[in-house]
Amino acid sequence: MIEMKNKFYTDWDLERIKSSRRNDDYRSPFQIDRDRIIHSSEFRRLQGKTQVFLPGEYDFYRTRLTHSIEVAQIGRSICNYLRSSCADCLSDEFYVDPDLVESICLAHDLGHPPFGHAGERTINKLMNAYGGFEGNAQTLRLITETFYRSEDSRRGMNPTRAFLDGILKYKALFKNFKNPENHFIYNDQRKYIEFVFGKKGYSRDFSTPKELNKFRSIECQIMDWADDTAYAVNDLVDSISGGFITIAKLVQWQKQNNLSDNQSEIVNEMIEWIKSGKFKPKFGIQIGDFVKACSLRKRKTFLDNLTNRYSLELKISKNVFEKAELYKRISVELVFRSPQLHQMEYKGKYMIGKMFDLFKENYIDSTGKMKLLPEFTDRIIRGEKNKVQRARLVCDQIAGMTDSYAMRTYRRLFDPDYSSIADLV
Repeated sequence: MIEMKNKFYTDWDLERIKSSRRNDDYRSPFQIDRDRIIHSSEFRRLQGKTQVFLPGEYDFYRTRLTHSIEVAQIGRSICNYLRSSCADCLSDEFYVDPDLVESICLAHDLGHPPFGHAGERTINKLMNAYGGFEGNAQTLRLITETFYRSEDSRRGMNPTRAFLDGILKYKALFKNFKNPENHFIYNDQRKYIEFVFGKKGYSRDFSTPKELNKFRSIECQIMDWADDTAYAVNDLVDSISGGFITIAKLVQWQKQNNLSDNQSEIVNEMIEWIKSGKFKPKFGIQIGDFVKACSLRKRKTFLDNLTNRYSLELKISKNVFEKAELYKRISVELVFRSPQLHQMEYKGKYMIGKMFDLFKENYIDSTGKMKLLPEFTDRIIRGEKNKVQRARLVCDQIAGMTDSYAMRTYRRLFDPDYSSIADLV
């Protein structure tokens, strides 16, 4: 393996969950992590999962896959910008690794289920008695436990500590909250937080679970802002292209809300872009502005004797942050609360609920004789004696479905007129 010339990272950052004998690779440890993500079936499956609109409805809509690629590009750009603009914190031999940030960005949505956030909320409610469901927690589960499959078992991708830490937007356990809707990891994932921090008593360093969730490495902070940038800007472009956001709707929304002068100016700017027909390049320029809104601030933490990854805090200029929040608000109120989106969400929730109830009866409560899941999944569930673990395995199967695969599975199970035996993959 090539020697890391970047002094920002220590041997502790490069350590993997399990010791690796690989020492003759031409790639850096972070490039290996990135390549494992890109060449995985889990990553390819994102092309069939909802970002805002169902995949396949129109060719130009973004999917979870194209969104993840855009986030990765923005993440790399932020790294390069910070390296050139923050001379007091970084240098040519001491910088945030863009390969590491890229791999984190590419992986950040791997655990998200079919039908977007509506699907995530639905599965969480169904899994409430078994430890809940959260897209980021499911990403952690994939990376550490189920990424690769052999004939009768699954295993993780054995990531570096820095990569594993970077995908952890949230570090508080499900049991630390009361019936949480999101922003947690599964109870049995505590060991991975202990690995990331290098100690078991990490919770004593934080007064509340929310404080723990806010404690993120610099790479995770960059990924989060890159995600917000792609979501805030590009989802608006798709919504305008698809006719969900129009000039008339923006004007009406502006009248109905008590906006500040700055917010009104931003909305007026959007209206002019749509009128000119050049809204796509105009929004594209915004991505560069969002990147250049980044700066770094030094801070002290309890991990500074082990790593530099927590010694820096990402700061976003106030005006750009407020613009991003307004963009996201417009998407939520004009698109995500539209009848069309709610109809699709209802359909997705209904299908997931029906499938889970059937699988619960046949696999979780007891193991029935019917094989309703693929051969591999059926076999490992029947070999699991713990009921909670059987539920988690059922959850893995549903969460891993693409939107179209979920709809086909639903039809095979519940639609009397749909019975093609050839449609089993």
